[in-house]
Amino acid sequence: MAAVAGFRAFGSKVPDWLRRGPRAPRAAGFCSRGPPGAGLSEPAQRPTRVQQRDGIRNIVLSNPKRRNALSLAMLKSLRSDILHEAESKDLKVIIISAEGPVFSSGHDLKELTGEQGPEYHAEVFQTCSEVMMLIQNHPVPVIAMVNGLATAAGCQLVASCDIAVASDKSSFATPGVNVGLFCSTPGVALARAMPRKVALEMLFTGDPISAQEALLHGLLSKVVPEEQLEEETMRIARKIASLSRPVVSLGKAAFYKQLCQDLRTAYHLTSQTMVDNVALQDGQEGIKAFIQKRKPVWSQ
Repeated sequence: MAAVAGFRAFGSKVPDWLRRGPRAPRAAGFCSRGPPGAGLSEPAQRPTRVQQRDGIRNIVLSNPKRRNALSLAMLKSLRSDILHEAESKDLKVIIISAEGPVFSSGHDLKELTGEQGPEYHAEVFQTCSEVMMLIQNHPVPVIAMVNGLATAAGCQLVASCDIAVASDKSSFATPGVNVGLFCSTPGVALARAMPRKVALEMLFTGDPISAQEALLHGLLSKVVPEEQLEEETMRIARKIASLSRPVVSLGKAAFYKQLCQDLRTAYHLTSQTMVDNVALQDGQEGIKAFIQKRKPVWSQ
């Protein structure tokens, strides 16, 4: 798997979550090294920019001239940002945002002409799928901060994040059918975030929906005025960053694992997760702090 190779490229041991396959709990990330809490940044030539401070990693799609298209270079850069130091205790939450009026227009159609050939096309879609799975299987919550248009694989990216906050000027669409390229892979994320009939109408017609419609149907967590977007997203991120990373990571993995199970199996899995949670150092610290009426001191 290319993601394993990407992890090894950073000189890191490949963690168990990355070996076990797409349904197992995973992790991921990428930033320049620096002291804990310091601002971290990436070279300007990369199609994404990265900063990290106080446990919050901000990944910015930074190719507005190309409408932040998810070209192969953009996808590889985003994958690197997700894979880097995922298991670091200094990382608590990730925010994915974008420069310019378009969050992302999806795949770069210039990379999908017959000139590149099926092997190149397969790499594009495989890399995109890896990025979407890495987001869901990352040990910390990933938040999409959307201010503008998100279409096709760009809409898929929003749907793949754990939380999505958007401005009221944003809109969402899967218009591939209009250019003869049905949005099959975006449909995977949409089908898991929205009611089937709403997702299929978007896929069959390519018509956009507003931020309020996206909120109504479950694609978004919250819609706010544009001027409040960053403030509200950071409020959520800071709240998560103030909590125990081991507890949040355990809970996120269990949540996604139980989704595909029948009711009995889901309760069996999550009951064992609760037992494991109680056994965590931070699980015991939280219980003791509550009983003693004090603020907990988390290990991470």
